Amino acid sequence: MKYIFLALVFFTCAACAVTESSRVGSMTQTSAAEQGCTPLGTTFTRTTMYFGLTRSTGMVSETEWQAFLNENVTPRFPDGLTVLEADGQYRQSDGTIVRERSKVLVIFHDQKPATREALETLVVRYKETLAQESVL
Repeated sequence: MKYIFLALVFFTCAACAVTESSRVGSMTQTSAAEQGCTPLGTTFTRTTMYFGLTRSTGMVSETEWQAFLNENVTPRFPDGLTVLEADGQYRQSDGTIVRERSKVLVIFHDQKPATREALETLVVRYKETLAQESVL
């Protein structure tokens, strides 16, 4: 069993180490199959934010949400995002369970400091603009 495992490890490593390339004109091209175990694509981080829609003066309207999205979110993340409708709940410090309609914002992004700042700005702007206590 030990030898089978070692052979498997050897062949796996060999497959990852060997790549063949073919010449086309003066350019070298390597197909996806030939790249073997090399990393592909770009690394992104997924951030999921929960925006509650209940406030002391009533619900955040769809028009208000769309304005927030258009004026604050899209300019900071123009490459794309996803908004989901949600029914959430949380427990207040007194033990009371509160149920609330929410918007869930999902953004895939890089790890640059400017991106982190843009995410933090969204939280501040939502709280200020739509009278919210927090964003999860």
